[in-house]
Amino acid sequence: MSKKTKIVVFHLKELIYTAVFAGLGVLLVILLCWMFSSHEKPEPVQETIYMPGVYTAGFTMNDSAIEVQVVVDSNHINDISFVNLEESVATMYPLMQPALSNISQQIMSHSLWTILHTKPTTSTRPRSL
Repeated sequence: MSKKTKIVVFHLKELIYTAVFAGLGVLLVILLCWMFSSHEKPEPVQETIYMPGVYTAGFTMNDSAIEVQVVVDSNHINDISFVNLEESVATMYPLMQPALSNISQQIMSHSLWTILHTKPTTSTRPRSL
């Protein structure tokens, strides 16, 4: 076996590309470590649950506009009621006002997730074939 001298030729362009990509790789690793490290203390959670105010939402039933109004302070839902309920709508749907009163009492006395049905109810939904 004969030993031959090997000559390696580097092009300056290849060296520059390699240095730039190596620098970008190191910068990416440093940036990822900085982003996912917990370098800041978390801010304390504010005690307010709701944004205080009066909120209204409208919907239509048989071409009649109905507005539901919710009064909220920073920790409670204070009132839920219908606003500008027309007499024709109240006559057409006589259980609308008592149902909303019952639901609003439950929401204000309990939490929103523990609302109970007063009677067993059934619901219908389409059967999947």
